[in-house]
Amino acid sequence: MAIDYSQSSVKQFASKFQLLRIFTKLQPVFFFLVGLVLFPQLLLAQWNATIGGQSQDLGRQGLAFLPNEIWIHAGDSITWKMAPDEPHTVTFLAADQVIPPFTEGCPGFSSGSATFDGTACATSPLLFQGQKFTVVFPVAGNFKMICLVHQNMTGTVHVLKPSQSLPHDQAFYDRAAQEQSTALLADEDSSALKHKHSENGVTVGHGEIVATGGGSDSVSVMRFGDPEITVHAGDTVEWTNEDPVTPHTVTFGTEPQDPTAPSSNLTIDADGARHGVLKSPADSVHSGFIQAAPQDRTGLAQAPSGVTRFRVTFSKPGIYPYLCALHDVLGMKGRVIVLP
Repeated sequence: MAIDYSQSSVKQFASKFQLLRIFTKLQPVFFFLVGLVLFPQLLLAQWNATIGGQSQDLGRQGLAFLPNEIWIHAGDSITWKMAPDEPHTVTFLAADQVIPPFTEGCPGFSSGSATFDGTACATSPLLFQGQKFTVVFPVAGNFKMICLVHQNMTGTVHVLKPSQSLPHDQAFYDRAAQEQSTALLADEDSSALKHKHSENGVTVGHGEIVATGGGSDSVSVMRFGDPEITVHAGDTVEWTNEDPVTPHTVTFGTEPQDPTAPSSNLTIDADGARHGVLKSPADSVHSGFIQAAPQDRTGLAQAPSGVTRFRVTFSKPGIYPYLCALHDVLGMKGRVIVLP
């Protein structure tokens, strides 16, 4: 076969070769533009945040979304990762929705991820250390997030239109999360033992609520103020929960399946405190939840006073171990030594 070496043929070949070179250089850009048309989610950002924090001994728990205020674009998603052993939820409620129990959810729960546009509730189940939950925000708006387990653990996600600029990047939120966690767990006031109503008194946890522009963070100390107390037979020991948010129990012997309700062998003192009697370290008695009343708000009925005190009278000598049925896995345990 004869090969055409004419000048016109050579020019045509050179022109085609030049076009091929240009296309080869532009090929990545071409496929990127095609990808944006076919897969617009490639333009969307994926943000990261943290849930909670804890001290090395697990005794201090930061009940917070870290950071608790984030600005993103419509269509972006946020993935929250659990840091502590104390469980939490990531929950977004519809407008005017009554806060449901953490056991019921919206009702129901989303597994792994959810989409929230403000019209219908979206919530994770209980999340534990290392687990993640992602929420996609398809429309602009300002959305409040809460934890169904812990009061005063709130935050805000500001979702802006794509044409609007964002005030911060991921590196800023990473630093803010670390700084907020450190500040919560290092709070000296929350570590101070507080009031004793009686000589044989034990503080049952304590904590504080910290407000920010995005919501509320809390720190709870999951410890008995005097984990070991010595009394004499016939004495009464009084436990008082001074945490503004977190419930606790004082449980001797067998742990109940439902920790919220007190055991049936209790009486109620004149001041509303629950009272049990133990005649042997083998006996069981359970306080149920002892917890401060929720904060009153204008426009809502006044909340009744919480049951914050529990008393036990010890009839006979012995060593009586006890725990908080909610937080014993965090090390919240104690014992009463009863002498003759």
